[in-house]
Amino acid sequence: MPDSFDIRRGRPCPPCPPCRYDRDGDRRNDRHTFFEVIAMKELKSYTIAGIFFVLILGCLSHFFYEWSSNNFIVGLFAPVSESTWEHMKLIFFPMLLYSLVAIPNLKDRYPCITSAYSAGILLGTLLIPVIYYTYTGILGYHLLALDIGTFALSVILAFAAAYRLTLTCRVKNYSGLLCGVVFLILISFIVFTCYPAQIGLFLAPAST
Repeated sequence: MPDSFDIRRGRPCPPCPPCRYDRDGDRRNDRHTFFEVIAMKELKSYTIAGIFFVLILGCLSHFFYEWSSNNFIVGLFAPVSESTWEHMKLIFFPMLLYSLVAIPNLKDRYPCITSAYSAGILLGTLLIPVIYYTYTGILGYHLLALDIGTFALSVILAFAAAYRLTLTCRVKNYSGLLCGVVFLILISFIVFTCYPAQIGLFLAPAST
């Protein structure tokens, strides 16, 4: 007979409400402490600030190469053409720069933030070609407004993922791998800026 069987009524008892006490008899405290709430607000503030930082710096960096009179060093970190590959720099380098500020300031309270930001950088960078080629494949052409929307959506999703993964620590065990992939993509940007491959990803839309 199950422990929750009501002998008088001859049927199982209704489910009990969640127990408010632990095994030692102490009352559970399911609410966050004051300092935990403050820390979560701090993380949210960094996330929101990061979104605006990357959006603004990414938009400005679109013109850095031209403003610098086609400076070679600037071209390694800013788009040098209208290709999809070059536009992936718009989120990769600004978010990488922001992470170098956010991670040291938050790592003591959030030990998983390094892997989380690495995953966010990778997600945001890869979303640029995924969304771009999806909508242009459907429409058959590209629009400036949708290109801007693609960039903004990629930034927001990148930071949303970084925020969530910072709290859940789901990718903490892959921190080394994620950081390695980020570094590999950084090197790839430098190499393919100097020696672009002759395939669609590296060509301006008008040339494809």
